[in-house]
Amino acid sequence: MMRFGLVGLGQMGRHHARILSTSDDVEFVGAVDPMGDRHNAMRSGEVFETVDQLLERGLDCAVVAVPTAQHHEVAMRFAAEGIHTLIEKPLAESVASAKEISSAFAHSGLLGAVGHVERFNSGLQEMKRRLADGQLGRVISIATERVGPFPKRISDVGVVKDLATHDIDIVTWIGGAPFATVSGQTAHKMGRPHEDLVVATGRLENDVVASMTVNWLSPVKKRNVTVLGEKGAFVADLLTGELKFHSNAEVVDSEWDQLAIMRGVSEGDTIVYAFPKREPLQVEHEAFREALDKGHAEGVVTLDEGVAILEVAQAIIGDAK
Repeated sequence: MMRFGLVGLGQMGRHHARILSTSDDVEFVGAVDPMGDRHNAMRSGEVFETVDQLLERGLDCAVVAVPTAQHHEVAMRFAAEGIHTLIEKPLAESVASAKEISSAFAHSGLLGAVGHVERFNSGLQEMKRRLADGQLGRVISIATERVGPFPKRISDVGVVKDLATHDIDIVTWIGGAPFATVSGQTAHKMGRPHEDLVVATGRLENDVVASMTVNWLSPVKKRNVTVLGEKGAFVADLLTGELKFHSNAEVVDSEWDQLAIMRGVSEGDTIVYAFPKREPLQVEHEAFREALDKGHAEGVVTLDEGVAILEVAQAIIGDAK
C-alpha cells in the first residue's frame, strides 16, 4: 500500500486531504500546513508544520497543493527525494520553472502529474468517449466558457494561469492536437496586478478552431464546453457533469420563406445522456494511482503536458500585452 503525503491544506488541499484520509487503498501519512487543518478536512494522518517533518515519516507519493509560486520549490524537493508527485495546476509560475520540474522527474524516473481536474469531469469523459466513437464526425471547433465571481483564494496569478489553463488542457485533449496559433485579449478591472478577464482564440495543428472566454467578473458562474462537429454539437456543463447532444437533422422542410432560403445545417433532436457521475477529484486520484501501478503516465495529465499548457498561457498573456 502506497504511503501518501500532502503539502497544503487550503481551498484545494482540503479536498485532497478528504480523499486521501478516507481512502482504503492508500496509507495517508499526513499533511503539511503551518496554519494547521483549519478546514477540518483530515480524517486520518497527522498535520505537520514542515516538509522535513513529513519526509521523516517516509513517503512513496505526494500531492502538492500550495500556492502556485511555491510549486517549484516543493516539487523539486520531492523529485530529489524520489517521491512520485501529483502537482496542482498550473504546474508552476513560469514556463522555465515548469520545465525544470518536468526534467527533474524524468531524470529520476518518477511519475509526475498535473492536477488539471476538469479532464476527469464525467461530462467531458463521456464526451471524449463518444468523440472517439465518431458520433460527431470531424470536429470543427471547440468553445469554452468559464466565468464567475472572483475567488479570494487567488493572489499570485491571474485568470489565465489559474483558470484558462483548465480550458487550454480541455481544448487540446478533446481536440486531439496542440495549439498551432493563439491570440488573446485581457482586461484588468479589479485593481490587481494580474488580469481578471481573457478572451482567447486559436487553431490547433489539426485545424480545429478554438475559443476560450474566462473571467472573474461575472456574477453568474458558468463552466461550459461546446464541441461543434459535422453531425451536430456536444455541450457539456462541467458544474453538473451533464452532456447534451444537438444533432443536425438530415432533411427538415420549412414553410417559413425567410428561413427556407437559408443554407446550412438544420435543427435536429436534442439528447441529454444518462451516465454515472462521480467526483472528478476522486477520479483523478484513482487515475494517478493506476498510473503508478502500471508504471507509466497513461490516463493522467503529464508534466510535459503541463509545460505545454503553460507555454500556451504565456503566449496568450504575451499577445494581449
